Amino acid sequence: MMVFSEIDIDRIIEMAWEDRTTFEAIKFQFHINEQEVIEVMRRELKSCSFKRWRKRVQGRATKHEKLRSFDLGRFKCYRQKHISNNMISKSC
Repeated sequence: MMVFSEIDIDRIIEMAWEDRTTFEAIKFQFHINEQEVIEVMRRELKSCSFKRWRKRVQGRATKHEKLRSFDLGRFKCYRQKHISNNMISKSC
């Protein structure tokens, strides 16, 4: 299990809740796979929030690159502004 700072944990949770941020993008930035993201979410969220998140993302095509029918480029969305503490620049 990796140890993350509070800022990293907050960012992982934020990225996991975002519909268009894939698990692959989280892995690219934080070097943790989907199962490890699930473990972070389970540990850090209230039980009801975790269950709501799992129900929301399970089988969602936008959370898995392989299931997407579209390509946004390398983890970029033209509407998303630069996010501080993010290793991947989101500014367009």
